[in-house]
Amino acid sequence: MVLLRWLHRLEDALIVIVLLGMVVLAVTQILLRNLSGTSLMWVDPLLQNGVLWIGMLGAMIASRNDSHIRIDLASHYLSPAWQRGLSVLVDLFTSAVCAVVAWFSLATVREEAMLGLKAFGSVPSWWLQGIIPLGFALIALRYAVLFILNLIGRRPGLAST
Repeated sequence: MVLLRWLHRLEDALIVIVLLGMVVLAVTQILLRNLSGTSLMWVDPLLQNGVLWIGMLGAMIASRNDSHIRIDLASHYLSPAWQRGLSVLVDLFTSAVCAVVAWFSLATVREEAMLGLKAFGSVPSWWLQGIIPLGFALIALRYAVLFILNLIGRRPGLAST
């Protein structure tokens, strides 16, 4: 439980740090362009990768609360037992898809590392893109846990069904 709480705080802190850093860098870039007609060449690629990090961190945080956007038409018409069965399938499918994406994105990040591609300056692109396999692996793990909890009737939000 302590490790889980630590992970949640780390996710929260990272998203705040990345977002604040992006705001500071964007404002700095705007001021430099408007006041002195110059800019920092590395800021734009860093901001682009910051958007990637914000998206992945947001998805990771949404998965820990099981609050991803979903089309949930069936739950209004299905009995609680059928809702639970559908939820088991959705959890398994979500976990499997995220695991596949994590696997292939890890292969892509490894290839970028082997090629020595740079994001900007001397910063390797794989350092910034490493959030993709990490994020999808964590989401896959979280939905695998929800799948197991659902099978034993202890999934949060569905335990009473």
